[in-house]
Amino acid sequence: MADEATTTPLLASYKAKPAKAPSIDDAIETYIGATGAGQLFKAILLAFAWAFDAQQVFISVFTDAEPRWHCTGVAGADDPSCSPAAASPCALPPGAWAWDRPAETSVVSEWALKCAGPALVSFPASSFFAGCLAGGFLLTTLADSLLGRRKMLLVSLASMSVAGVLTAFSPNVWAYAALRFVCGFGRSMVGTCALVLSTELVGKRWRDTVSVAGFVCFTVGFLSLPALAYTFREASWRHMYLWTSLPSLCYAVLLYFLVQESPRWLLVRGRKHDAIETVRQIAALNGGGGITCSFSMLHACATERENDAAAGAGGGGGGVFATLRSMWERRWALRRLAAIMTASFGVGMVYYGMPLNVGNLGSNLYLSVTYNALAEFPSSVLSWLLMGRINRRSSVVALTAAAGVCSLACVAIPEGTGGRMAAEVLSFFATCTAFNIILMYSIELFPTSVRNSAVGMVRQALVLGGVAAPMLVALGRERSFWSFGVFGLAVGCLGLFAACLPETRGRSMSDTMEEEEHKEAAAAISDMDSNADLV
Repeated sequence: MADEATTTPLLASYKAKPAKAPSIDDAIETYIGATGAGQLFKAILLAFAWAFDAQQVFISVFTDAEPRWHCTGVAGADDPSCSPAAASPCALPPGAWAWDRPAETSVVSEWALKCAGPALVSFPASSFFAGCLAGGFLLTTLADSLLGRRKMLLVSLASMSVAGVLTAFSPNVWAYAALRFVCGFGRSMVGTCALVLSTELVGKRWRDTVSVAGFVCFTVGFLSLPALAYTFREASWRHMYLWTSLPSLCYAVLLYFLVQESPRWLLVRGRKHDAIETVRQIAALNGGGGITCSFSMLHACATERENDAAAGAGGGGGGVFATLRSMWERRWALRRLAAIMTASFGVGMVYYGMPLNVGNLGSNLYLSVTYNALAEFPSSVLSWLLMGRINRRSSVVALTAAAGVCSLACVAIPEGTGGRMAAEVLSFFATCTAFNIILMYSIELFPTSVRNSAVGMVRQALVLGGVAAPMLVALGRERSFWSFGVFGLAVGCLGLFAACLPETRGRSMSDTMEEEEHKEAAAAISDMDSNADLV
């Protein structure tokens, strides 16, 4: 009797513990098996959206470039002020000077913006980044709520491409700037959705690789621009928009038929049957053996998410802005978002500003842009190496500091020298690497239920830095401190905010806010125990 009395409470206590449902990560990986070549190809095909994203971001480096001019010697030949050394032709009489190339090669020469001031010259580029900013804030939650990753990506690609085609038929600078705003509005979610969807369609082992594939595709798109611009150097700038926008539209149609929705998002949204069907398709593509099973683990995951939603736990229901409200109501999420967005603002200013600023280096525009684009290839490789071996937080702080030092060095080095170009390329290289790591870092900092919204907000902070860049570049034509100097101070100082973030390297990704809170609490307890042991 005594033995029975002592054992009963233990059995009762054991039975009282509910079985913990498997995580979505574990459940999906169990059924899809190892990521096969077919699924990896689809993920990389998704990542290629970054190439078209890059083309629209940096196309204005060539279409809005300030062309070179020369004295004609026809009118005002007796005026000694007309010389190649003159700072600007604006004070010269009509006919005393002419553009080196046909006027239609740039919007600046076609619409006579040379003497209109830096505000109007930079207006179209700033309009594009303002559109990116507006689209990011208004559309970012749709990929987590109503539309999902796949539909949001397709809508963004289609709207960006159509706006790009229409831009080629702009009659004046005002229509051009308005269409650039629309293009930026549509483009705002392309990179975010492509990155999140591609990483959610593959297993843990391939996530870093697929992320880097997106960054490499961005480099390919960037690198294609100087080649296109050189090909059309004597033709209208309108050709650039047609040759970048029409292939993007065809690519969107291809994705519509080939790519599935994220099973993670489907489960978080309570669409259990759609999630199971998507996992079944992925498993079949991978040649896995989970095609005929009962998917009991996915059923358990879906049931737990439904229970969380019914209890108001924020699993994925609510309105369009429920994800932003969910982050706003939690101090830890708001703190993370504020810190990484602040660091991203400085990175974005340099990342988008440096390519626009290459004209102030005093060297060949095509070669300068090519060098900047080529710097993204080793930065992608370095990003992959750093993500696998070194903490994210330390990497971001070190890279932003290096970018700031090199950018400030450009102020001191004389214009037109190889040293100045080397310092600019090194600054851009460090910024590219920080850019890549920040995007992957933001994916790991936030759970599935708010991930697309969080990454979208981080990208908007990057773009917000880009909004300020064109005006600084225009001012930097007179004094380099306003471009290189401000860039260096911004990226170096604001990058320090990354030190406030928790480290995520080696951690599994959470699916809900509650799961992330439990992990953070467990990590805090573990740190306290470690400190107690040291004492």
